[in-house]
Amino acid sequence: MAAHRPRPSLYVSVDIEADGPIPGPYSMLSLGACVAGRQDAGGYEAADPEAATFYRELRPVSDAFVPEALAVSGLDRERLRAEGAEPAVALAEFAAWVREVSRGAQPVMCGYPASYDWTFLYWYLMRFTGESPFGHSGCLDMKTLYATKARLPLRAVAKRTMPRELLPGRRHTHHALDDAVEQAELFSNLMAWPGV
Repeated sequence: MAAHRPRPSLYVSVDIEADGPIPGPYSMLSLGACVAGRQDAGGYEAADPEAATFYRELRPVSDAFVPEALAVSGLDRERLRAEGAEPAVALAEFAAWVREVSRGAQPVMCGYPASYDWTFLYWYLMRFTGESPFGHSGCLDMKTLYATKARLPLRAVAKRTMPRELLPGRRHTHHALDDAVEQAELFSNLMAWPGV
């Protein structure tokens, strides 16, 4: 009897910018994503993170915001009220994009750290589309991946503690697409790294 071969994973690097700590009371203002790479039984193959990308700026879902959180992204809430995409439209477009780029594979969201971005992304997907192309747990945290390979406690990990050769050559700009592309480079470096 032939052994079951799992479907490949298609890793999608996601970064979001938001105006507060949690979704619902606060808003996801921008969403950037790119294909980081693909993994099957033969191993991991990095993708060009600029080849398949997605970016939207969204209309806020509430009036509440934390000024310090808003300042990080530099996005203008008043402009987004007028010009931002309706969340239901943007998230439906995002889900369709994920399904398209992951055809034949299971999509996995990856982020650094994934917990914040995943919280907003999953809440928005469920609230505005009723489903997630990643399922309820298709999420990989790069910080945890590094901690495991480096044999370090998770709370001891920061990008500044990583070996220089793992760090991406791109700057972290707090623009969601720029940062998704930067994170994709980090992810591929981590996947290739044998660890300690």
